[in-house]
Amino acid sequence: MSSCAPVVPEKTGPEAAPVRLAPRPRLPEWLKVPLPSSSTFTRTRLLLEDLKLHTVCESARCPNHWECWSRNTATFMIAGDRCTRACGFCAVDTAKPFALEADEPRRVAEATRRLGLKHVVVTAVARDDLADGGAEHFRKTIEAIRAENPGIVVEVLVPDFLDRDFAIDIVLDAAPDVFNHNLETVRRLTPSVRHRATYDRSLAVLAKARQRGRSGTHTKSGMMLGLGETDAEIRESMADLRGSKVDILTLGQYLQPTPKHLPVVDFVPPARFDEYARLGREMGFVHVASGPLVRSSYHADEFRAK
Repeated sequence: MSSCAPVVPEKTGPEAAPVRLAPRPRLPEWLKVPLPSSSTFTRTRLLLEDLKLHTVCESARCPNHWECWSRNTATFMIAGDRCTRACGFCAVDTAKPFALEADEPRRVAEATRRLGLKHVVVTAVARDDLADGGAEHFRKTIEAIRAENPGIVVEVLVPDFLDRDFAIDIVLDAAPDVFNHNLETVRRLTPSVRHRATYDRSLAVLAKARQRGRSGTHTKSGMMLGLGETDAEIRESMADLRGSKVDILTLGQYLQPTPKHLPVVDFVPPARFDEYARLGREMGFVHVASGPLVRSSYHADEFRAK
């Protein structure tokens, strides 16, 4: 059992000791990141505050947001900061969402212009409360970004839209350059990691994006390691993603955002990530980003379509 599993008192009743959460395990050296020293970090933060935009960098407590903001990059999170799902790994709040903000696509486009981005990543909370899962809001955001930033590369990281074809088509009709949907983990662990999603549904969404998308649209998916998956299961999932014709793969270390979330079972050393990168290229992925600090949109602009 992980050292960060909850400690439950033996007694019950009024005299019982309060429940304590054991401290999370110490991070290995390869996962420690320096705090920002660049003024660019502050400028990026102030810009996002000025335009009242959410980022997955903050909402999901990404360990790289210090670096990314210092590089003038951020992953915009549209459709609010309240998710209709409660995945065991994710720090985004689960609550009844507010109504969509009609001017949010324009604000994302303006932030993209002011940051001078060449490659922008847009994601969203799951909006199972909406008939289209928020697909039309993605479309409007893609179109607004392109109108304000000609020639920019647009990457979207979408929920599964409950595998509804019409919703997937709405996003694809806006012709994103990269259509990303994360598998997140191996088949065996999916029910505990994201119980409102399914492994096969995610594979189906990715396969449809390849089949129904325009020829210039690349598909992408990512997985977290360190939740208790085996080497054989990781390889099987990589093969399943290639079976769905996924082009781009990201693999990174899972980090427990709060004591209430799933514990880290093990810290995967950098050498193993390097091995999975080599294997992924052999399998036919056109681009593989694999490392402890890799996240789905981390250095996304390093991918160049051939």
